[in-house]
Amino acid sequence: MIDLATEPRIVTAGVGLFDEALAAQAVAHLPVQWQPPLAGTEEPLARVLADPRRAAANAEATRRMLAAGATLVDVRPAAEVLGLRPGQFCHAGPPITWERASGPMRGALIGAMLFEGLADSPDEASALLAAGSVQLEPCHARGGVGPMAGVVSPSMWVFVLRDETHDRTSWCSLNEGLGKVLRYGAYSPDVIDRLRWMSAVLGPALRAALRRGGPIDVKAIIGQMVQMGDEGHNRNRAGTLMLLRDLLPHLVDAGLPSADVAEVARFVGGNDHFFLNLVMPAAKLQTAAAAGIPGATVVTAMARNGTDFGIQVSGTGDAWFTGPAEVPSGLFLGAYGPDDANPDIGDSAITETAGLGGFAMAGAPAIVRFVGGTVPDALRTTAQMYEITAAENPAYALPILDFRGAPTGIDVVSVVRTGLRPQINTGIAGRVPGTGQVGAGLVQPPVECFTAALSALASAAPPMHAGEV
Repeated sequence: MIDLATEPRIVTAGVGLFDEALAAQAVAHLPVQWQPPLAGTEEPLARVLADPRRAAANAEATRRMLAAGATLVDVRPAAEVLGLRPGQFCHAGPPITWERASGPMRGALIGAMLFEGLADSPDEASALLAAGSVQLEPCHARGGVGPMAGVVSPSMWVFVLRDETHDRTSWCSLNEGLGKVLRYGAYSPDVIDRLRWMSAVLGPALRAALRRGGPIDVKAIIGQMVQMGDEGHNRNRAGTLMLLRDLLPHLVDAGLPSADVAEVARFVGGNDHFFLNLVMPAAKLQTAAAAGIPGATVVTAMARNGTDFGIQVSGTGDAWFTGPAEVPSGLFLGAYGPDDANPDIGDSAITETAGLGGFAMAGAPAIVRFVGGTVPDALRTTAQMYEITAAENPAYALPILDFRGAPTGIDVVSVVRTGLRPQINTGIAGRVPGTGQVGAGLVQPPVECFTAALSALASAAPPMHAGEV
């Protein structure tokens, strides 16, 4: 029996005709977007939804993520931090071989060979790499992250960040600036010269300033920059300037040559993306805190190597679930266009994994001038990301949404159930080795990553009892 003593509450779902008819009659109702789960996922979705561990496991995963800290504690050569030896290189994304490597990944590896003195020419470097004379390993496998191609060699310097709450460290290389740089696959002499200056001057100067001034709370800076219009992936202007504010007095007091101090200050202050390489390891610390919880369906890493896009999930440990990387859609530099673009590349999607970047676009509407789209698109994107996440991060509050916390903790189940994929803001690398950056834009992970992860989670779930759906 229907009780009509009170005003009925009407919810419409699915076919838009019902919503339109009620709206035409000025009837109050709540339209809900709904669609069936992705084809072929019904059985594993039912098994994972029935897993009695899931709710508590996801709550614990997000609790750990929100509790994670991120403090810059050191700047040192990768050989010291990672134990890299000559001929060992880290790279972005899931594991990849030279044979399958994209143009920008190959270009960055060639440049690293030249920088390390392991080859005298690009042709020699290519031959050595093709012969398998070097060891390649994902940055994530050693607890760190690398932007774009993400290639890190022993002589490169890295930021070292620490999460005291979970007794964990992470790292990332120093940012080279924009344009023709190693991380975009360029390896011309000026690229190699800049890397040598970064190892000889920039890295030691930053270390001297940090040791004189003490650790820097990177998580606190991220929280401030989000409220100042940065989203932490393709817009880091406020974060970079706040970092420089904290470092500059100690650079001056460290007894360094004045010419070096001036050069370092110009380099950092003139590179709006410099702070990205601190946001990334901070995000890695946050997501890594949630790893390894049985039954948890929260994503702990999203990464791309220019060929494959891969994700890792809390409940499945270090396993990668991959699909073909897509070509970003966006704005291009100069005469470059879509035909010049390489498929998506880089570990920087760790920012979206932590609720920044594309997830925080509502708080950084100016980003659309760099990656494309409109301000309403930015607001709509963040609103959609709340639909596929398990928590909100009060440390990264978005003023335009009445200081609502950024959507955090991508849930594999929610992605498959809604069909909404995570939104990523990204740079675009040229597909030909040596080209460098050709633009910036928007991209999403291939759905295969999430359906594969769901199947693995279903296989690890306890058996369903009769009658469970």
